Order: sequence, then C-alpha cells, then structure tokens
Amino acid sequence: MSAEQEAPLSPRGPMAFLKEVGRKLAQGEAGPLLVILMLAVIWTFFQFQNERFLSPGNLTNLVLQQAAVATISIGVVLVLLLGWIDLSVGAVSGFCASVMAVLVVNQHIDPALAVLIALVLGALIGLFNGMVSTRFRIPAFIVTLAGSLTLVGLQLAVLGETGTINLGDSFITRLTSTFFPPVVGWSFAALAVVLAIAFGITGRSHRRRSGLPVGSIQGLLFRVAAIAVAFIVMVAVVNQDRGLPLVVVIVFALALGFTYLTQRTRFGRHLFAVGGNAEAARRAGIKIEHVRVIAFVMCSTLAAAGGVLAASRLLAVNQSSGASDLVLMAIAGPVVAGTSLFGGRGSVWSALLGALVIGSIANGMNLLALASSVKFIVTGVVLLIAVTIESVTRMRRRGAPVT
Repeated sequence: MSAEQEAPLSPRGPMAFLKEVGRKLAQGEAGPLLVILMLAVIWTFFQFQNERFLSPGNLTNLVLQQAAVATISIGVVLVLLLGWIDLSVGAVSGFCASVMAVLVVNQHIDPALAVLIALVLGALIGLFNGMVSTRFRIPAFIVTLAGSLTLVGLQLAVLGETGTINLGDSFITRLTSTFFPPVVGWSFAALAVVLAIAFGITGRSHRRRSGLPVGSIQGLLFRVAAIAVAFIVMVAVVNQDRGLPLVVVIVFALALGFTYLTQRTRFGRHLFAVGGNAEAARRAGIKIEHVRVIAFVMCSTLAAAGGVLAASRLLAVNQSSGASDLVLMAIAGPVVAGTSLFGGRGSVWSALLGALVIGSIANGMNLLALASSVKFIVTGVVLLIAVTIESVTRMRRRGAPVT
C-alpha cells in the first residue's frame, strides 16, 4: 500500500485528522459533520427557549413529522445530482395520495393495491416529466412547474366537492402509527452500526482496487463512532416515548437502498458524471437522456410514497395535501445538508439530515408559537445562506476568486 493511498497511523495521526476535518469544513466538504454542528446549535437554542423541545415526546413527533418530507427529499436528491430540479414533487405527493384515498374509501379497493397504484402513478408522472424535458430540451423547472399546476387541478377534481377523505384502514394508518418495543429499537441501532462498518470497509476496498485515494482509518472510525452515537441516542429517546416508529425503519431502508444505488452501481456513477459535466459524460458514451428520465421516474415515485406516508400520519387527504411549504422543505433540506444545486455533488443521506435540520427549525418555531410569516422568512433565509455557502465553496474548489 502506497503512502498516497492511505495515511499511516502515527502519534501525529489524530492531529492531522483534525486539521483535515477543519480544511474540509472550510471548503464545504465535511458533509454530515457540518450538519451535525448545525443541529447542535439549533437544538441548543430551542431547548433554552422551550424546555419541551428535547423531550422524548417532541423528538418522536419531529421524526414522524419529517418522515414524508425525508422520503420525498431522497428523490429530489437524485434530480439535484443532475443539476436539475423538480418543482412538482409536492403536487405529485398530494395527487397520488388523493387517488389512493379515493380507491380505498370510495371504490373499496384493497389498500395494498391502492398504495401500489399510487406509486405506479407517481412513476408515470416522473416518466412524463423526464421525457418531455429531455426530448424537447425544455428546462426541467418549467416542465415540472406546469405539471404541478396541472396536478393540483386534477387533485381537486379527484377529491370532489367534499375536498376531504378520511382514512381509517389499518394497513395505511399503521405505516406511521406502529411502534416497536425497546429490544427491536436496540437491534435496529446495532444493525445500523454494522452496516456503517460494512459500507466503510467495502468502500475502502473498492477505492483501493480502483487505484483511488483511500481515507485514513481515523476518518472511518470517526464516522462509525458518530453513526453509533446518533442511533444509540435516537433509540434511547424514542424508547422513552412510544418506541421506535415503523416509519423510521421504512425511511432508513429507502435511504440505504438509494445510497447503494448512487454509490455502488453503474447508474450511480453515470448520475454523478452527467451532473458533473453532461457533455463529457455524453462523449464517454453515457446515455444522458436515459439517466435523466430514470432519475425523474424515481423522484416522482418517492414523492408518491411520501404522499402515502403523509396521508397515513394525518389519517386523511384533502385539498391542501402536498401544498403549502412541502416543496420548499423537500428541496431545502438536501441543499442545507450539502447537496449541490449545480449538480454532481451530494449524498442521499443529506435528504434525511436536511429534513431533520429544516424540521427542527419548524418544530421549534411552532413550540414558540411564532407566526407563519416568520416561519417562511426564517426557512427562506436558511436556504439562501446554504446556497450562498455552496456557491462560495464551489468557487474556492475551482480556484475562482470570490468577490
């Protein structure tokens, strides 16, 4: 093993590692570490303002509130990696959830089949968005914005005059109302740590076989330790309330699956290549149109899944499902957590971490009973700051002057 591949272990190793972390923070490459620091500041501030913020009940509710947003954000990350954006995810989630509710309540269709139909409908919408954007070379934000307006109208038509459909079927409601006993929660935490170690080791092996630089052992141990602490604390907190929610397991499984897709498969490599430089990817033989269409299909499918989870938690769908600030939250979360709006850089985990950051801010402001106007202003300012930081660090990495 060469010196370029892996830093040797030495008494100066920890100090060198800390310096490397500082450098990455300055250049916007530290990823989850910066988000964790942001969360620590946000949680400390709101805990001082309201002592109920860090209570087990409120933190469990925070996780439940953000499950649907995190699911939608995972799909948003796939499109952001291309350097594109999908403004229809909120409308897709509301429309598909409405179709599911009508099928279950009014048409008496099997709930599992209704959920599957909602997901397929989301995939078809994504297929349409992707094909129109690529075939006619129309900017994706225009296509998805037009689609969003159309889907809102279709949602109103599907719901009819009542505008609200209550859901009581146990198959759907259990998605967000099922809680596991403590032993299952601790088993889940142990599995998460084992998977983190396995992903870290296999990732190092893969990079070494490919002749790419391999990070230090200290870095791997730090990441595993951080993940272990995060999951142990989370399980300890939720066990003091109602236990580990099923929806957390669902979202974690989705994040894990799409992390593997983006980091360990050919499609994932193509996704980053197209987002980094579409023309270079085309010359390398990558079918960039296919990559973009598939990304939109998965994005809208996950938006439909998020709509199902939101309906499960609220026990109903109505004319405002998928509306309000859902699109802002779904896009702002990954951007705040480090996924670039310019494409080619980001992580699926940023969807979860970003949803937690944005959700914590919203939850804290709700506890303080702040006006809705303040909530929108604060969320918008946070997003603007995140995009500005991303732009500045991107120019630094490229060596461009920051004026």
